[in-house]
Amino acid sequence: MLEPKVWQLTAGSAVLGLVLAAGAVALAGPWDSGQRKAERDWAAAQGRTGGAHHPGGHPGKPAPAPSAAGVLDELAPPVESLSAPADLPAGLRKTLGPLLESPDLGPAPSASVVDVATGEQLFGERADRPMAPASTIKIATAVAALSALGPDHRIGTTVVTADDKAKGDDKGGDEGDSEGDDKGKGDDPTEITLVGGGDATLDRKRLRALAEDTARALRDRGVHEVAVRFDVSLYSGPREHPIGPNDNIAPVTALMNGQGRLDDSARDSFGGPAPRSGDPAGDAADVFADLLRERGLKTSGPPAMRKAPKDADRLAVTYSRPVSALVERMLTNSDNDIAESLVRQTAIKAGRPASFAGAQQAVQAELKEQKLPVGGALLRDGSGLNRHDRITSGLLTALLARAADPGRPELRPVLTGLPVAGFSGTLQGRYTDADAITGSGMIRAKTGTLTGVNSLAGTVVGPGGRLLAFAFLAEKAPGPDTAQRALDHLSAELAS
Repeated sequence: MLEPKVWQLTAGSAVLGLVLAAGAVALAGPWDSGQRKAERDWAAAQGRTGGAHHPGGHPGKPAPAPSAAGVLDELAPPVESLSAPADLPAGLRKTLGPLLESPDLGPAPSASVVDVATGEQLFGERADRPMAPASTIKIATAVAALSALGPDHRIGTTVVTADDKAKGDDKGGDEGDSEGDDKGKGDDPTEITLVGGGDATLDRKRLRALAEDTARALRDRGVHEVAVRFDVSLYSGPREHPIGPNDNIAPVTALMNGQGRLDDSARDSFGGPAPRSGDPAGDAADVFADLLRERGLKTSGPPAMRKAPKDADRLAVTYSRPVSALVERMLTNSDNDIAESLVRQTAIKAGRPASFAGAQQAVQAELKEQKLPVGGALLRDGSGLNRHDRITSGLLTALLARAADPGRPELRPVLTGLPVAGFSGTLQGRYTDADAITGSGMIRAKTGTLTGVNSLAGTVVGPGGRLLAFAFLAEKAPGPDTAQRALDHLSAELAS
């Protein structure tokens, strides 16, 4: 298992974590679009909400928090008045230095702490040394995708046909019309193609809606029998991740249903390990064909893989949620399937092959164009499962600082998608030890875990009220649990 198990917290700790998180998030920036599902559920249970564009509160209860923009305007004095305490760098060396020497972090961990407002590195230890990042590489994936595609971009899955029988063309004359009707209702089925667009969040619910729209369009054209094909040609190169068949990721294809999950996790929320199908695209096409039959269409044989004709007409389409929401979900749940989808969308936007190699080139080029310190970086995938990935802690803090830049609002989902310490996502069960409890609710961070590799990168409000970005990378750690506790302790010191 590549991410730590989530442990149950007490109700009191969860509430405390949310209250403390509110301050950190307000300073980090607008959070309506980035509010986690758990946070929304919790807020709904209280009968009131915060953030922009919400109605007023209830008598006798605290009023909703003002919108994030207003909070920032009221709380944020000029940058020069928020300069970090002069002794902060020395203080960080004094507190973080000994903690980095813990044997739980391996022989030579890397660390970087940056003042987000000024870009000043307040603490660095081997910050320019490329190391295996594990899932913290998803921060780079997120920045590249949001920058290249924009936060509002949606990924489409379409159904098309090039068959004249489904076009409803008027060939001229009653005889021609009659012949077209006979063909549409006869033994010769109309060929339709389900075209994968690379949406790793496509599920049965949306396939059902797509089948409904497709059946309606076909009935309007007098078609009652179809031959179902599916097209996954958008992606190229190997389908299997270099890690091999693994419960943490499905074969990377342009078409899948429920991320190819073979258990009940596909019905609920994605994220976390689960048994995976060896043929997600074929399975998705089978589900789609079943749904068409439920809607009264006959199908001729099982679905077959075939590239859609270039002159095909679109019958129906379903779109993913915006990239901003996909980024948040990827970061909160450490979703590897979404990560590999987003880097391929970045490659497509750049005109490169939607493959592991093409995605690597596209992401690194995008980050370089943003003038980020990519020296030594090697991004072999978008998920961090590849043990040959390399990134520096300095690059991770630069990415986080860029996401907090008021001039780059399209990158804000990178911050709002980070799990909250002790409350949500992959940090829900952490920061429970006495030496890390001060970080609960105060820290937002992306975790990373592979065998012998542990990492943590995120943001926290530090001394002087300044937002700090931090990144800690550890290799050859003796055990994941002790390494995670050491990382939690390190980051919690920044909130002290």
